[in-house]
Amino acid sequence: MKRLLILSFLLFLFIPIFSQDVAYKSGEHFKFKIHYGFFKAGYATLDLKRGVFQGKSLFHAIGKGWTTGMSSWFMDVDDLYESYFDEEGRPYHFIRKIDEGGYTLDKELLFDHEKQKVLVINKEKNTSKYYKTRQQIFDMVSVFYYLRNYDVSSLSPGDAISVKMFFDEKVYPFKLKYLGKEVLDTNVGEIHSLKFRPLVQSGRVFKENESLTIWVSDDQNKIPLLVKAKLLVGSLKASLIEYKGVKYPINFAD
Repeated sequence: MKRLLILSFLLFLFIPIFSQDVAYKSGEHFKFKIHYGFFKAGYATLDLKRGVFQGKSLFHAIGKGWTTGMSSWFMDVDDLYESYFDEEGRPYHFIRKIDEGGYTLDKELLFDHEKQKVLVINKEKNTSKYYKTRQQIFDMVSVFYYLRNYDVSSLSPGDAISVKMFFDEKVYPFKLKYLGKEVLDTNVGEIHSLKFRPLVQSGRVFKENESLTIWVSDDQNKIPLLVKAKLLVGSLKASLIEYKGVKYPINFAD
């Protein structure tokens, strides 16, 4: 299995028009079960609390992913992602520390939105470098929270919307196609959901440019429920198995 990025599915969520009230609160917690084919590969968690960075009171998201059981024999994964961001989802400090079968990475990003630049600190190589960005740029965690503050009511099936992310020293465009609504049978109950298909780059990890499908709750929370992906080798599924501290009632089916 190629570099299993247990939290990478958090990049591929949903888009819609900005709301004045944020869709989340401190104390929110999600846990996901990851399957590779028919095998349980591991788990991922995402927790949100308040934190302080450079004197600013911000949200602090902490994402973790790890392999379990037989999957650890083939490739042991231990990933950590952290992001400090404001109520509009703008990131100020991003941490990515991963170990995936011997492939390691330890980087920090410091965003300067006024000057539209980001400082990338590579702790393994002991280097730091500034990169030019643009307005409304996000890291791979803060984008998840930014997109949760959108309203999908104006979307029609087939609509595609774009956002910009800074990843691996580059600004990446990301498009997401809305597919419609359905009732999804999840580990936590039947939930009214919104279905999306991210348009991703094929050839490196994913089988084709429309190989990901995402389901999120059709309510004010917009929480991720299920992700399915076709990889170059096998398939990956991430499903919500535990949640707490959500801000609004979940839209369960009758």
